[in-house]
Amino acid sequence: MDRILEVVIAKYNYWIYIVLMMIGLYGVIAKNNLVKKIVGMSIFQTAIILFFISMGMKKGATIPIIIHGQEASVMASDYINPLPHVLMLTAIVVAVSTLGVALALAVKIHKEFDTLEEDEILEKIRKS
Repeated sequence: MDRILEVVIAKYNYWIYIVLMMIGLYGVIAKNNLVKKIVGMSIFQTAIILFFISMGMKKGATIPIIIHGQEASVMASDYINPLPHVLMLTAIVVAVSTLGVALALAVKIHKEFDTLEEDEILEKIRKS
């Protein structure tokens, strides 16, 4: 039992991502309000970005910058892989853009239907 607890505590960041992803997924699936769905989507995206950033991290490693005049033998294991971090910068831009577009659509939907509740919007669409 102590071994299991030790493993769970050692990987606490993964549990945080799982909790964040489940909160986001719950918000997207279970809520009827469009703004709550948008917030759930944003939380889900944030959890995925945090997961990928932590996967690119190594203990005891440094940034991959070689200083001029440094010895010629460079060990790749001494450096952090910058690719996941760069890709997640792009993902952050996409997430912010998606959030902005989704909120703009929510404003337009609210002006059109006077509500942000999904079931009420669907009912008004069926009546017209």
